[in-house]
Amino acid sequence: MYTTRNDLMSGSKGPKAVVLLDKVSTVYEGERFPAIRDVSLCINAGDFVCVIGPNGSGKTTLLETVNGILRNTSGNVRVFGLDVTESGHSVRTRTGYVIQNFEIDPLSPFLCKNVVMSGRVGKIGLLRFPSERDWAIVDESMRLVGMDSSADRPIGKLSGGEFQKILLARAIAQEPEMFLLDEPFANLDLKSRADVDRLISDLNRKGATTVMVSHDIDSIPFSCSHIIVMNRGRVAAFGPRDELLQNGVISSLMKVRGSAV
Repeated sequence: MYTTRNDLMSGSKGPKAVVLLDKVSTVYEGERFPAIRDVSLCINAGDFVCVIGPNGSGKTTLLETVNGILRNTSGNVRVFGLDVTESGHSVRTRTGYVIQNFEIDPLSPFLCKNVVMSGRVGKIGLLRFPSERDWAIVDESMRLVGMDSSADRPIGKLSGGEFQKILLARAIAQEPEMFLLDEPFANLDLKSRADVDRLISDLNRKGATTVMVSHDIDSIPFSCSHIIVMNRGRVAAFGPRDELLQNGVISSLMKVRGSAV
């Protein structure tokens, strides 16, 4: 199912729209060509959307634009009804973002529990100390990802998969209204991947709007409601999960090499 701008924007002014992009393009500093171009889409409260596409197709750029980390160079980005250009900080305090390929110094002295607590800075405030409730939320977040026994371990001593879980726990501790997850299964073994899949799906069922990037069709959770297919910086298709999987649209598009931007 290929979509038009009118298809994507229909009903976009309704009260349930959480993410609304209208003809958005984003260009990295120093680059000539946009990493995403002319993107229009609407994601409603409670949706679980997977963003699929070849390497270099603009998946991560889309998340960074929604979160206001990258400023769009044209078009309009609204999240929670706010203009991200003007209210990026407010958007980020309500959004749990798990980034891809985060590198950490193996000599870093920070403890896992403190890294997870950093996700609550937006709730606590910069100059205030965590309360007992804040620490209880951190403990529960680490338990949910199976890392509660590692609270006092230095973050630099973790494996790649363990560190991925800590990043997810940090996002959960933020108590966000929306999760933006960039390759959340990276570095995880099969059991951990299944556990994280169930956890993400459970958080979505409890009301958190979820946007998850993946390059692998087989990694799309069963609970995913919609799929966005990115190719060469554009939205090539956007629709219900089962519809796109059954009619072969995703498979055909994934065979096309994405652009290098």
